[in-house]
Amino acid sequence: MSTIIPINLILGDRTYRIKIKNTDEARVRDLAKALNDQLMQFKKQYAGKDMQDYLAMVLLSHVLENKEDQASPAAIAPVEFDIVPHLERMESLLNKVLD
Repeated sequence: MSTIIPINLILGDRTYRIKIKNTDEARVRDLAKALNDQLMQFKKQYAGKDMQDYLAMVLLSHVLENKEDQASPAAIAPVEFDIVPHLERMESLLNKVLD
């Protein structure tokens, strides 16, 4: 039986507290590590950008990957946690930077 647990994830230079199923914890942590690894690659490749720019590049990269994966019958079901408020906050920060 799976229960909902809170965990802290570090993405970039911020900590996010999210609630997930305990059975998804390892997968979510692996995904966060992959995101942070890609973030570091972008930081090395495009020096001098803002952290929000790097996060946006990582997000766009994964959205494009996910669209390609959805075309495949072996697509993995998304992890169930409430990421919408975090995405809305990121969008707000990006809009401020772009304005």
